[in-house]
Amino acid sequence: MEIKNIKQTVASEQYDFLRKNEHLGNNIILLTLGGSYAYGTNNEGSDLDVRGCALNSKREILTNENFEQFTNEETDTTIYSFNKLITLLSNCNPNTIEMLGNKPEHYLQVSKIGQEMLDNKKLFLSKRAIHSFGGYANQQLRRLQNALAHDKYPQEEKEEHILGTLNSTMYDFAARYTNFEEGKIKLYVDKTKKAEFNTEIFMDINLNHYPLRDYKGMWSEMQSIVKSYDKLGQRNSKKDDAHLNKHAMHLVRLYLMCLDILENEQIVTYREKEHDLLMYIRNGKYQKSDGTFYNEFFEMVDEFEKKMKYAAENTSLPKTPNYKAITEFSMSVNERVVRGEF
Repeated sequence: MEIKNIKQTVASEQYDFLRKNEHLGNNIILLTLGGSYAYGTNNEGSDLDVRGCALNSKREILTNENFEQFTNEETDTTIYSFNKLITLLSNCNPNTIEMLGNKPEHYLQVSKIGQEMLDNKKLFLSKRAIHSFGGYANQQLRRLQNALAHDKYPQEEKEEHILGTLNSTMYDFAARYTNFEEGKIKLYVDKTKKAEFNTEIFMDINLNHYPLRDYKGMWSEMQSIVKSYDKLGQRNSKKDDAHLNKHAMHLVRLYLMCLDILENEQIVTYREKEHDLLMYIRNGKYQKSDGTFYNEFFEMVDEFEKKMKYAAENTSLPKTPNYKAITEFSMSVNERVVRGEF
C-alpha cells in the first residue's frame, strides 16, 4: 500500500475514532506508522499498524486521572498518552522509541509539540537500550529456538533462557516502580524436587512496606514471560513457519536498531540498507525443508551479539537518559495544556 493510499485509509470512516474519541481528536500530537510498513519489511499480506501520541487533557493532568493509551484492535491502532509515552521512551522501550525514527513521509500527523518531541529524541537515548532491545531480542531468539526444538529442548537450558529474559525485564523495574532497588528481587536457577523438572527458577525477595499494586505489576510482568515460554514449542502446521521466519527477521532487526542507537546515537526504524537481508529471512530462505534453520543464521546472530556487546562497552551514551531535560520538556508541554496554549 502506497503512503497516499495509507493516508486515505486513515482518513476514512473506519478510523473515525481518531477524530471522535474524547482522548484523541485535537489532542493527537503524533500519528505515524508502526510494524512492517514502518520497518520496510511489509509484503502483500501485511496489516496496517498505526501508532501515535495524544496529550493528556487539562483535567487528567490536574486531577491525576489515569489515561495511558487507547487501542483499537480492529485497525491495529495504539495511541499512547503523552505522560505514558514519556515514561516508555525514557526506558528506551523498543515498541515506542521506534516511533521517533520513522521516515518523514511515514508521519501522518505532527503537531508543533509533536515536532518538539521528534527534535528532542536524543534525550531518551541511553545505555538502557542494551537491556531493553537486548532483552527483547533475547526473547525473540529463545522463542525461535524453543519452537524449533519441540519437546526435546533441554528443560534445564529452557530455565536459563527464561531467567535471562526475566533479568532483562527486571533491569527497568527501578525506573518504573516505587522505590525498587536492584537486588531486592533475586532470581536464580537451582535444583528442584519437582518430578517434572530437574531445575527451576527460584526467587529471594527483600521488600518491606512495599506498595501492593506495584508488586502486582512486577509479578504480572514476570508471570507473562513465564507463560509465554510455556506456550512455545508446538509447531504442528505450515502456517507456523511464517511466524517463525517473522520472529527470526525481527530478531535481526532489533540488533540492527540497537547498534544504530549505541554506535551512532540514531533511531533508524526503516531498514533500507538491510531490506534485502530482512526480507530474505522473512521469506524463509534460512529455513530448511524440515522447519529448522541453517547454522548460517545462528552464526549471523552470534556475530550481532558480539557487535552489540562491543558497542555496549564502547558507547558514548550515558547510563541513564537526561531525566532533568526530559522532566523539563514534559512540564513545559503539560503546562501549555493547562493554560490552553497548545
